[in-house]
Amino acid sequence: MQIPHITRRIVTIGAALILVVAIVGYALRPEVMDVETAVAARGPMSVTIDEDGRTRVRSRFIIAAPVAGRLERLTLREGDQVSKGQTVAWIAPLPLDSSSRRIADARLRSAQALRNEAASRVDQAKVALDQARNTERRREALLAAGAISPELREQGVADSRSRAGELAAAQSRARAAKADVEAAQAALLPTEGGGASVVRVQSPVRGRVLRVPEASERVVAASTPILELGDAAALEVIADVLSSDAVRIHPGNAVEIVEWGGDHPLAGRVRSIEPSAFTRVSALGVDEQRVNVLVDIPDPPASLGDGFRVEIRATVWAANDVLTIPSSALFQRGGGWAVFVVEDSRARRRSVEIGHRTGAMAEITSGLAAGDRVILFPSDKVDDGSRVR
Repeated sequence: MQIPHITRRIVTIGAALILVVAIVGYALRPEVMDVETAVAARGPMSVTIDEDGRTRVRSRFIIAAPVAGRLERLTLREGDQVSKGQTVAWIAPLPLDSSSRRIADARLRSAQALRNEAASRVDQAKVALDQARNTERRREALLAAGAISPELREQGVADSRSRAGELAAAQSRARAAKADVEAAQAALLPTEGGGASVVRVQSPVRGRVLRVPEASERVVAASTPILELGDAAALEVIADVLSSDAVRIHPGNAVEIVEWGGDHPLAGRVRSIEPSAFTRVSALGVDEQRVNVLVDIPDPPASLGDGFRVEIRATVWAANDVLTIPSSALFQRGGGWAVFVVEDSRARRRSVEIGHRTGAMAEITSGLAAGDRVILFPSDKVDDGSRVR
C-alpha cells in the first residue's frame, strides 16, 4: 500500500528538479540584445569640408568726398540702383588757400599716376587672358588627341575664367582711378565771386547702393566716405577654414552653398585660397590657424545679398561606386578598425580596412561585402558571438 505513495513522492521530486533546472537554465541563458543595424552597400560617396561663410560683393566702390565742404543731404538710400555717371551728391567746397592748393595739385598728380598704372594693368590683364585662352584651345586639341588628361584641360578652363575675372577687376580699378582724377580736378575748380563752385560727385560705375554712412547734410573733410556701391548680382563667398583643411582644397573644386535661406543648395566653385593664414580663437578658447577660401557663385538668387551667412561644402574627393557603411559602426581594436556583422542572430567581430571617411560614412576597402549587415553604435556589452536582435 505504500508503493504508490513513494511513487508519487518520487514523481513530485523529479518534477520539482526539472522545474528548478528549467528556471536555472532560463536564468543563465545568453541575453538577447536589441541592436540597430545597417547594410553595407555600394554607391557614390564624396568627402567634403564644411565651414561657415558669408557673402560679399566682389567689386565694391566707396565714393568719397573729393573736396572739403558742405555736403548736401543725400537722396539715395540702401538698395537704390545707380547708373554710371549719375550724380550721387553735391558738395560746396571751401575756398582753397595756397597750401591747400599745393596739396590738391599733388593729389591730382597722384591720381593721374594711379590712372596710368591702372590702364597698364588692364593691358597686362588682356595679354594674360589672351594667353590663357590660347592655352585652353591648345589643351582642347591635345585632349581630343588623347595626349593629356581631362583634369589638365579643366585647369586651363579655370585659368581662363580666373584671367577673365582679373581683367574685369583691372577695368573696374581703371574706371575708379579715372573717377579719382576727375575728383582731384574738381578740387581745383576756380572760385567765382569769392564763393566756391558746387562740386557734383558722380558714380564711376553702375551698381547698387550698399551702404550710406550718413544721409544728413553736414560739413565733410576731403576723402570722407559718402556712400558705398557694388554690383549685388556679382557675389562671392568668403569662408575661413582650418589651415590643415585648406591644403586639401584647390581652385576649381565644386562647392555646395547651403543654409542660405533657400530650399535648395546653390552651386559654387573655389576661385582661390589666400596664401597667408591668420590666428583665430575658437569657441573653446583654442588658437586656430585659419585660411580664407573664396568661392564664386555663378548664378546667385536675387534674394541673397551682401554679408549674408551661409555654409559651404567643398568637395575634395568623390567616387561613383564604393562600398560604404555608416561611420558609427566602426570601432578600433588592436591598432586597426573592426565592425560587428550580424550572422544567424549573432554578432561576429570582423576586421576591416577603411579608405576615405566622413562624419557620417566610411569607405570599406576590405573585410566586408555588399549586403553584410553591421551593428551601429556597438556597446561594450556586445562581443563576438553575442545573441542580438
